[in-house]
Amino acid sequence: MLYCTSFESIIGVIYIASSEKGVCKISLTHASADEFRTWIKRHFPEHEIVDSRQQNKEAIEQIRLYLARKLRKFDLEIDMIGTEFQKKVWRETMKIPYGETVTYSTLARRIHKPNSQRAVGNALGANPLPIVIPCHRVIASDGSLGGYTGGIKIKEFLLGLEGARNI
Repeated sequence: MLYCTSFESIIGVIYIASSEKGVCKISLTHASADEFRTWIKRHFPEHEIVDSRQQNKEAIEQIRLYLARKLRKFDLEIDMIGTEFQKKVWRETMKIPYGETVTYSTLARRIHKPNSQRAVGNALGANPLPIVIPCHRVIASDGSLGGYTGGIKIKEFLLGLEGARNI
């Protein structure tokens, strides 16, 4: 079973899905409900989809607290859906402290793949759990923001919210 819902936030509508293992998909306002459903059907084709705010209550609450500057680190069960390389990048991304940024090349070195900046960027672009896996904290070597699943304006907002030093 897959539990899905949406909620209004200060950055717009956020769509969220959880499996029995934990939160597996967050789509920011940039993504449409159709894109969210397409991702769900592609990754969970055999699952029954249930509309459930209750199943996602803790994730919604933590995202709201984060956006209100009252939470710096998420404590959620997550179900990472991706390749082993992507998961390695995402786990390392989760180690970037609140309010700090690293470059794509630094992240590539941290996963012991120093020449894989582009692959790291692609993995971050496929991040199914933006905000919870804080890919917004990864920037280009020249200090520019690079890309972001939710769009550059949301990345800029999230870094500003955290008071990131390198923006």
